[in-house]
Amino acid sequence: MYRDLFSTRDLAGSSLVLVGRNAERLRRSEGLARLLNEKSGAGLKIEATTDWRAALDGAEFVVHSTAIDRNRLWRLDFEVPRKFGIRHTLGENGGPGGLFFTLRTLPVVFDFVREMELRCPRALFINFSNPESRIVLALGRYSRLRSLGLCHGIFLARGHVATILGLPEDRVDVWGAGLNHFQCLMQIRDRTTGADLYPLLREKEQSFNPSYEPLTRKLFRAFGYWLGCGDGHVGEYFSFGWEAGEGGYNFDWDEGERAKLVRQIDSVLAGREEMPSWWSMPSGERAVTIISAVLHNRKQLIESAVVYNGQVIPNLPESAAVEVPAMADMAGVHPVSLGPLPDAVAKSMAVQVNVQQLAVEAAMHASKELALQALLIDPVVNSEIAARELLNELWEVNRPYIRKCL
Repeated sequence: MYRDLFSTRDLAGSSLVLVGRNAERLRRSEGLARLLNEKSGAGLKIEATTDWRAALDGAEFVVHSTAIDRNRLWRLDFEVPRKFGIRHTLGENGGPGGLFFTLRTLPVVFDFVREMELRCPRALFINFSNPESRIVLALGRYSRLRSLGLCHGIFLARGHVATILGLPEDRVDVWGAGLNHFQCLMQIRDRTTGADLYPLLREKEQSFNPSYEPLTRKLFRAFGYWLGCGDGHVGEYFSFGWEAGEGGYNFDWDEGERAKLVRQIDSVLAGREEMPSWWSMPSGERAVTIISAVLHNRKQLIESAVVYNGQVIPNLPESAAVEVPAMADMAGVHPVSLGPLPDAVAKSMAVQVNVQQLAVEAAMHASKELALQALLIDPVVNSEIAARELLNELWEVNRPYIRKCL
């Protein structure tokens, strides 16, 4: 966000209010924001507060990126189901992990949402947090706020097909629709010539390194379309996803990288080292692009956004969160329909929509009974006994965070 906020003059004169519960971390973030603002000449007014409610007063855009005790609880989401025989890939957006992320995250989200409805009801809620689909689905069903989710999965998918094609990423143009981390690339084209690249992808994929994204390529051969943004992500939605690997997320690497970045920020702020040049370059994420488009009425196409379906994808349930291209302008964010999905693809995704709907209801009502039902219809869960045992253990772990949101 900082890279994007401070590499443009589009928001000059706007107020950026930073919110954090930890005063030390907030001071670090504020110091970095002020440094970047000064060096870039972006012209933002920087504020910082630990009072998140007051920060919402009069806001036009709210960017949400929160998680509860992220790595410790996510690690349990992954390890506890394995103890009971559940084989899965990441434990984040699908399977038991997706359920417990939902149960503990939606109460926090709806604390923000209910306060926004009072203090800034016309603000656009931009979500980066996982489980992306379930958060956007809950917002669509239980709030009138304008909202969308953002994910760079579409760019990961483009990178994978570009690698197999042997083309630079910026030469490959993709149009995707579906669910978060489970989009179907409806079109893959040469950005220069407009040529359909699917025939070339089918040809090149046959002889490409077999260890590269093997699950996604098996799905490609079976369904005829490129699905998802990598084996770990799309594997969360299939009973056999574990066949491409059960390593889970690399928590130790993640924590090491976060600590390294904090040390670097402290060193830059103290003047012990120069600010890396990439800190002032755009990141490729789209939140600031959307904010600028709405603010300046630019009618900007966004490659991918997670939105409440309605009838954007006509052969998925209306009450679903789908990921499609979108247009942003002063009137808001407008999903772009690419028409119906291929029939078999839609049927596969509909299974996950049902799981997500039940998980959202379990979280909104703080219902252990609904949580069990969500587990039992999830294709990743292969045992009723395991479902009950892991539910009992992880429910107790997450009990401090589970509460009704209605």
